[in-house]
Amino acid sequence: MDDDEYAKLIRRMNPPRVVIDNNASDDATVIQVDSVNKHGTLLEVVQVLTDMNLVIKKAYISSDGGWFMDVFKVIDQDGNKIRDTQVLDYIQRRIESNAGWFIPPLRSSVGVMPTDEYTAIELAGTDRPGLLSEVSAVLTDLHCNVVNAEIWTHNTRAAAVIHVTDNSTSSAITDPIRLSTIKELLCNVVRTNSGSRAAKTVFSCSDTHRERRLHQIMFDDRDYEGVKRAKTSASRPSVTLMNIEKDYTVVTMRSKDRPKLVFDVVCTLTDMQYVVFHGMVSTEPVEAYQEFYIRHVDGLPINSEAEQERVIQCLEAAIERRASEVTN
Repeated sequence: MDDDEYAKLIRRMNPPRVVIDNNASDDATVIQVDSVNKHGTLLEVVQVLTDMNLVIKKAYISSDGGWFMDVFKVIDQDGNKIRDTQVLDYIQRRIESNAGWFIPPLRSSVGVMPTDEYTAIELAGTDRPGLLSEVSAVLTDLHCNVVNAEIWTHNTRAAAVIHVTDNSTSSAITDPIRLSTIKELLCNVVRTNSGSRAAKTVFSCSDTHRERRLHQIMFDDRDYEGVKRAKTSASRPSVTLMNIEKDYTVVTMRSKDRPKLVFDVVCTLTDMQYVVFHGMVSTEPVEAYQEFYIRHVDGLPINSEAEQERVIQCLEAAIERRASEVTN
């Protein structure tokens, strides 16, 4: 039995345990998650809470050794505890189910294979006025129905994930000639004014979470490079790194609070192949504070100044990207 099979066996023998308590806190629902630890476990849990549109007010993270234990204090969009028993049961089932899955690693390329329900299109290029309108016009002319679309822009770059179906069948587009035509025409749109940076149009067979894919696309497009930092700006996030002896790199972030902030940060750390061993999150109307003790998956903290600078740039970009999202 190899190490991977042994790890799967251990997780099957020790299924995750989720306890939801509405009495432990006066102003929030407390969710405690205990499970065997693996890379990506924290992201899986945070993703479930984010998809349910819950607000993470506070979080306490500990995953030293082979065990993962997190405590989240959450409220709904109106600032209330989660009282609906069906919602609470669904959250518990989702977390317990997701904690047994592996999260796919960051991909540098994607295949051409639509799902049965829709065709997923991913775009990356230079941001400019009217880009989304031009993309929509091309898809309409090609008799594609846009099921949903989301586009993010940051630092002159744009990324989009669009799900389309055939107008006549309301199902995925599978004809390779037609797919080639769609790709060619969309490439022409996103290539305009791209300068030295390449524009990309691909069809994706990935089942990765859509907002995670947007982070991955923009990361791959290096949207974090060349951002001018103001010396004193209350609107920009503050990210600092500090090594504690040879054990951990401590990442501290202060920024304006907003929805899905914790997901965006944890998503970026996970896809950069960093593991969160300890952490604390506290969000208030004026400011959100996040502190994570991390190591690379190879077990080492961040040792080079160049990598420290890269991590700071990537986390700042992750915090800022969603401010410009457009969703259909």
